[in-house]
Amino acid sequence: MAAPDIREKQLRKLDLKLKKAIFDYGLIENGDRILIALSGGKDSLALTELLGRRSRIFQPRFSLVAAHIGMSHIPYRSDTDYLKQHAGQYGIPFIHRITSFDKDTDTRKSPCFLCSWYRRKALFDIAKEYRCNKIALGHHQDDILQTLLMNMTHQGSFSTMPPRLKMEKFDMTLIRPMCLIPEKELVALAEMSGYRKQKKNCPYETDSSRSQLKAVLQELEKINPQVRSNMWNSMTHIQPDYLPSATEK
Repeated sequence: MAAPDIREKQLRKLDLKLKKAIFDYGLIENGDRILIALSGGKDSLALTELLGRRSRIFQPRFSLVAAHIGMSHIPYRSDTDYLKQHAGQYGIPFIHRITSFDKDTDTRKSPCFLCSWYRRKALFDIAKEYRCNKIALGHHQDDILQTLLMNMTHQGSFSTMPPRLKMEKFDMTLIRPMCLIPEKELVALAEMSGYRKQKKNCPYETDSSRSQLKAVLQELEKINPQVRSNMWNSMTHIQPDYLPSATEK
């Protein structure tokens, strides 16, 4: 674990990017009650700490709840006492729920998709139960850029996970407050903080195209160190006159 002053410096650095995301994308407003999806990985631990610190600042005023969702038939070994203590540092209530899915009920979907869907559904249920109007997810900038590459590569679409997404069907808003923070800065914080790693042994987990595209992003960064900011800016600097149109003959 790093010296307290070095860790505090890193936290302030990340908080500046968190603050920019909050105000640039309108992620948090006065009176919000936000449910943090606390999986136990470094990203969700960092999100809990960063939002916990920011909730003590006067503007905007918001409250937090943290929830950890376990799967009954997947051997995750989550130290829920540690997660509760981590959230409790900032007075954040901690909820632990167990859910499950049957991979044979929908053979059209992969087990990974079903696991993600049922976890997300449990989060929506908890958010409603605890009167939260937003759910904060721990996706960082690398996740968003990798998803952009995945969608272009596999779906032929120019899309990704937005910083803010209004789910009309569920009357809920998903926010990604760490959207401007690169993963390497969260890795540094985790090492400085001594975050405990959660043990995971998923029988369905295999090497995915996401890990391959993570390597592609790293290679692109070697070509141009500014590639991350350029890719990010490209999503809001669309020049339709220089793109093909489906109506063109």
